Order: sequence, then structure tokens, then C-alpha cells
Amino acid sequence: MPSVDFSKNLARFTGFADLYDRHRASPPAVLAALLAQFSGVARPALVIDLGSGTGLSTRYWSDHAERVTGIEPTPDMIRQATAVTRAANVSYRTGYSHATGLRARCAQLVCCMQALHWMEPAGTFAEAGRILVRGGVFAACDYDWPPTTGSWEADAAFESCWRTARTLGGEFQVEAGLQLWDKAGHLGRMEASGCFRYVKEVAVHHIDQGNAERLTGLLLTQGFVQSLLKKGVTEADLGLPALRRIAAQNLGAVPRPFLWSARVRIGVV
Repeated sequence: MPSVDFSKNLARFTGFADLYDRHRASPPAVLAALLAQFSGVARPALVIDLGSGTGLSTRYWSDHAERVTGIEPTPDMIRQATAVTRAANVSYRTGYSHATGLRARCAQLVCCMQALHWMEPAGTFAEAGRILVRGGVFAACDYDWPPTTGSWEADAAFESCWRTARTLGGEFQVEAGLQLWDKAGHLGRMEASGCFRYVKEVAVHHIDQGNAERLTGLLLTQGFVQSLLKKGVTEADLGLPALRRIAAQNLGAVPRPFLWSARVRIGVV
């Protein structure tokens, strides 16, 4: 693949790994069973988690596979992942989605949770095809943002902050120099790559627990929000005090169900 400079991407995800790990959602509960249907393997010998971040998506597989390896290029994220992971069958290594350093035909599943848009597509798909066994499955899963909290007032306040942050992000050019691909194009790029015999998109849902603190925390796990804060934009500029107030009034401290909708793009090699 052509040489791509990912240094700004790595800087984007540095400095808030603990916050990310505390508030972000794990993969959909149904994901393992769904991919088992496509691969024909109920318990894979090895799952590779590309762009593993703080290990949320890697640890998910510890109960569903013999071994799991997370591949992540950001040192800050790997430090967090290593610090909080207890499962003996989970490991991490520094690498990129297009250059994992893994041997060919070693895995039954290669997964990518909320991260494919940060990866060079052609090289990533080729690498997935190289390390997967015949009949193995590549899956990229992305949640729609934000989750549904059960309070329209809290949801609206979150979306207002999101829009404000996006507008300020454009003014401060927080995405300048980033390597970024649109999520809507994932399926088409997978189909065009020639790396997969079959490609399909599946919609699934996931329910976890959240409260007022988590809703605000979720906004703060967004890289473009963190980039603005690093540039001196204040929480008041982003509207975070209003979000905290409205979330506290409508969600409170007791956890309640948060509903996530996800799109899973699946490729069979």
C-alpha cells in the first residue's frame, strides 16, 4: 500500500484512554453468535481485534474464543488495555491494521470495532484476507451515535453539544492532516476490494447501562471533542454545563438501559 502518515491519528487518541475505557460501549452482545453463523466456528481458536484501543472490544472475545490478540498503534491505548485486562487468553501487540506482523492463515475471525474509518481500507482488507483461514470472517462494527437513553431531553442535550463541537471542530480544523474514511462507504469498499467472497451488512442492537455521568462521559470520549479541549476550547464553549444539568435532571445517578444500534459489515474470505 502507499505510505500513509498516521501520526496525527495517534495523537488524536492520546491522553484520555481511561475515560474512553470507562464510558465507551463494548461490542454488541449478539456479535459472537452472529459471526459464528457466518464462519461456521462456534469458538474460534484465534480472534484478531484490529484497532483494539483500550481493549474493550478485545476483552469481549475472551469468553468466546480460545485466544484473542488486539492490534493497536497508539501507545497510550495499549498501556490502558494492558493495565485493565485480566483474562489470560487476551494479549496485545503494537501494529497497524494493514501491517499486523501476524503469520498468514492464523485466525478464524478478524474484527474491527468502531475503528475501520481510521484505517487505510485496501491495505486493511488485504491484511485481513492474508491472516484469515479460508472461510474466515472479517467484521467491522460501528454504533450509531448517540445511544438512546430513554430521555428525549437528555438525548437532545447531547446532540446539541455534538453539533456545537462539530461546528467548532471545523473552525479549529481539528481534522486537518487526519487519515479518515467515511463509514457509509465501508461496505462498498469491501465489495470493491476483491478480498472477500461474500459481503453483507447486518443491523443489530445492544443494551447496556448508563446514567447522567456516563452520557457526558461518552461525549468526552470523542476524539474531536478532546482535540478541541487540547486547543483551549472550554467545556462552557461546548455547552457541557447544560448537558450535565439536563442529564442529571432526567437520568440521575441510577443506571438505566442505554440502547445502541449497530451496523456490522461482514466479509467472508
